[in-house]
Amino acid sequence: MGLVEGKRGLVVGIANERSLAWAIARLLRKEGAELAVTFAGDAIEKRVRPLAEEIGSRLILPLDVRDDGQMASAFETLRKEWGGIDFLVHSVAFANREDLKEEYLTTSREGFHLALDVSTYSLVALARGAAPLMEGRPGSILTLTYYGAEKVVPRYNVMGVAKAALEASVRYLAYDLGKRGIRVNAVSAGPVKTLAASGIGNFSEMLRHVEGRAPLKRSISADEVAGAALYLLSDLSSGVTGEVLYVDAGYHVMGM
Repeated sequence: MGLVEGKRGLVVGIANERSLAWAIARLLRKEGAELAVTFAGDAIEKRVRPLAEEIGSRLILPLDVRDDGQMASAFETLRKEWGGIDFLVHSVAFANREDLKEEYLTTSREGFHLALDVSTYSLVALARGAAPLMEGRPGSILTLTYYGAEKVVPRYNVMGVAKAALEASVRYLAYDLGKRGIRVNAVSAGPVKTLAASGIGNFSEMLRHVEGRAPLKRSISADEVAGAALYLLSDLSSGVTGEVLYVDAGYHVMGM
């Protein structure tokens, strides 16, 4: 019997077969979960729909996290089709490419608002929509973050600020939703070659630096991130909430 056998959940943020959300979805399905997945726009749908069908997802829903109407529609579909959900995976982040190339100082007001809206507020909005569907069950909400939320990573810029707000949101949501039996946690993943990573100007340099300094002397894989996500979404972590779990080959423990 799988670790999430019989559970149902929503995975938001699959972009392609290299995305962390896809690795998580694939492992959740292997461990017995039934999944609904989302896409934002026609271009993403063309990549996501075959992946969703590969893991037997019957519910493939349009969802732009900036569109409250689409969000409400997605949760209403889940309510009608399933009656409720056991977990939510939030793997959504975006910043304008130009805001990840120069100094943080040059971030535009528009770029700042966009990054915080898509990367941070979307978790709050999704949690608000998911919480009523988790009533009466031990629900779990998971998001993905990065060490740039805590320390300066050159050219990560406004995304680091958004991830810092995201991690604070995890703690506040954990407090708000704890009385309903819903846990909220994050996985802080080390650099992985994904579509999102391609937008960071010095990503290859970041990867080499982590591989040289991390205690394990290597980078991490998407499957390792998925394993940590499985733990936090399963009953094995029933006493864990408001936490950030690092999957970065130990890089975050290093000083000099």
